[in-house]
Amino acid sequence: MYFKNQKFFVAGMSASGGASCDFLLRRGASVKMYDDLEDERVHKLMEQLANRGATVVSKGGVREAIDDSDVLVLSPGIPIDHELPVAFRKKGKRIIGESELGCMALRATLVAVTGTNGKTTTVTMIDEVLRAAGRNSRACGNIGLPISSIADELSYDDIAVMEVSSFQLETLSSICPHIAVVTNIAEDHLNRHYNMENYVFLKAKLLRNMRESEYAVLNYDDPVVKGFAADARCKIRYFSVSERVEGAYFYDGALYYENEKIMDASALSLKGEHNLKNALACICACKLMGVESKIIANTLSALRGVRHRIEKIAEINGVTYIDDSKGTNVDATLNAVSSMQSDTILLLGGKDKGYDYDKLFAAMKGSRVVQAILYGENRFKLLNGAVNNNYSQITLCSEFSLAVNIAFITAKKGQCVLLSPASSSFDAFSNYEERGDRFAQLVKELAKKTEEENTQGGQAEDDEE
Repeated sequence: MYFKNQKFFVAGMSASGGASCDFLLRRGASVKMYDDLEDERVHKLMEQLANRGATVVSKGGVREAIDDSDVLVLSPGIPIDHELPVAFRKKGKRIIGESELGCMALRATLVAVTGTNGKTTTVTMIDEVLRAAGRNSRACGNIGLPISSIADELSYDDIAVMEVSSFQLETLSSICPHIAVVTNIAEDHLNRHYNMENYVFLKAKLLRNMRESEYAVLNYDDPVVKGFAADARCKIRYFSVSERVEGAYFYDGALYYENEKIMDASALSLKGEHNLKNALACICACKLMGVESKIIANTLSALRGVRHRIEKIAEINGVTYIDDSKGTNVDATLNAVSSMQSDTILLLGGKDKGYDYDKLFAAMKGSRVVQAILYGENRFKLLNGAVNNNYSQITLCSEFSLAVNIAFITAKKGQCVLLSPASSSFDAFSNYEERGDRFAQLVKELAKKTEEENTQGGQAEDDEE
């Protein structure tokens, strides 16, 4: 693409939108930018980009800007059936995303990871192992760092480890990783993709451009993911916790790659079967990249957890508080619940993503969850799931802060309070990170308030004496 001869309309000024504008301005392109959110951070970013030559489009000027633009660069947060992309499509104009811009410019070797759950952890594992092996690796994509913002910094000897979401895959066509990892497929984002067929189709797009010189690392235990091998032209390797496959597998308490023992499962720093699967995917990808087994084992033994993913944030009066705000779908929440080793109060709720919550409450019956606090926009749909499964250990409230307060008051010594909402955060927060940070802040504030009240109570007793 000859950028100086194209007029770009960047819609959605989040991190990806800002990175897109920066990428295009550095190439001398004509850039218009638009966001309908009244957000101070957005306005500040747009002001900075306007000083570099980009044009701010007002709500009233959108139609004229569409007519005057050649290419729409769409933020992942805006659906492909939104009125903006629909208008561009009707005029026969091109629609791309920030990730597409980055992949077009990327010279580095690309390792790409998609799936419903485990993406961020797997990307973090792979990136940490490659770094430990002396490679210049950068974790990017949906993990928080737009690939377009680092594409120019990476050379042919470097590695980009990219987390790829289904939202990004809607507008991503030129991606061709050397290694593509698919962790799993479960029900997610059906409010946006409408049905599982569309969702599965988008995930399979990651392998579309790959040929005989590349590798797909697929979850053998997931029938849908395993089925991706049928149409793939690249080489296939698997990871499995149930079978000795060609690739990485779990056997007799240890993790193996191609009959070579890499490490004991007990040595993994991140616990739970879901992290065992993530580690196997990492092992397979890193062995294909030529990393020594000892380096992989040492790194996975010392790795710290991903923020907002089953992250212990505090222990107060014998109660452990765990932030799993990244658990935005039913399967992720069930993974978190299954990893709990003590009785647990579970915080559930947010913005609905099109789930049937019957599966969640049916599985919770045999878990360590002793109480579920339902909050947020989808609380009544969650309540229906509980009622359908005769699950009565519930408390219903509206606001997130009230839900945390109830959990703080009712939790007993030795129990856990787990935030794993099985819902997106967009009813009250800009993202799951903000929700997780707010959870930690509320817990800290409640603990401080309780401590102050106890101190005042003790002083009052002293005064009486």
